[in-house]
Amino acid sequence: MVLIQLPETIVKYLAKLSFEIDGAVDKADIIGAIFGQTEGLFGPEMNLNELQKNWKVGRIEIIIESQNGKAGGSVTIPMSTDISTVSLISAAVEQIDKVGPCGSKFKLLSIDDVRAVKRNAIVERAKEISRNWASKSSSEGEDMLKDISESTIQKGKILAFGKDECPAGPAINTSNEIIVVEGRADILNLMRVGIENTIAVEGTNVPQTIVELAKTKSLSAFLDGDRGGDLILRELSSVVKLTKVSRATRGKEVEELTPVELLECLNKSEGSDNTKDGNGDQKREGGYQRRDNYQRREGGYQRREGGYQRREGGYQRRDNDSWNRDEAPVEQKNYSEVEEIPVELVT
Repeated sequence: MVLIQLPETIVKYLAKLSFEIDGAVDKADIIGAIFGQTEGLFGPEMNLNELQKNWKVGRIEIIIESQNGKAGGSVTIPMSTDISTVSLISAAVEQIDKVGPCGSKFKLLSIDDVRAVKRNAIVERAKEISRNWASKSSSEGEDMLKDISESTIQKGKILAFGKDECPAGPAINTSNEIIVVEGRADILNLMRVGIENTIAVEGTNVPQTIVELAKTKSLSAFLDGDRGGDLILRELSSVVKLTKVSRATRGKEVEELTPVELLECLNKSEGSDNTKDGNGDQKREGGYQRRDNYQRREGGYQRREGGYQRREGGYQRRDNDSWNRDEAPVEQKNYSEVEEIPVELVT
């Protein structure tokens, strides 16, 4: 009897059976019983010998353990037939009641679909590959960005500028427009996006170096979006003229911003806070001048678009609307100062 090893590539099902034998037997006895007692049950084409020759049944694996004069174990039959044939062969093996002179009992444990097992293994492996590749790709992307950033920074080092040795970007001497930031870390972050015309105040006290720099170059500010940035801006605006003021996102620091956020904040720059306040009023020495439709005059406010003009004794309408005194009676006042103006008077 020749046991043929069925190539794993064509195995479709694995029929697994357990057995109990009332006596000590060898593997050859079990193999002989399986082939001998199933032969001729369903015609020659269904014999295990014929199925093995046609690569429909592979090498039968047997595990046997003997104890106290009895044997037990399992039988595994690989097959490449359809499920109906597998079921038929399994049922035939279950009918074996003798192995040699000893009584026996076989029982089907399972029929495993090898293709399903392979599919599951392939899916799990695919998931593992996907995770590893995604992690590798992400890591490579981060490494590339880091290399680019570091190469940008390595083009020039932070300088110590002026008698106060203020930290400054490499372009501090060549650029006519300088961005004032809070600290050294802000300069480094801006250098990552190629902005090198920077200088740091390093605190709320503005160094004299920056005051002198403002005499020859245009200064703008890019400060943190917190209370510290507010204080620095107030101090900076009091000693130098700023052409623009940019702020980090509220609650963030310039050194924390991503390259995209840095450029967005810089593009949102507006007029310097030392010329305007938050309401759009024009700041002047001694206070603010309100830029709306009212103008301060002695004795009250004068509306500059139509409206009313206040004079001693009441208001004077400055448009061409006519008023009916009967419908809108008013207290008589002295209008001698405005008698030459053909308008109705109301109080």
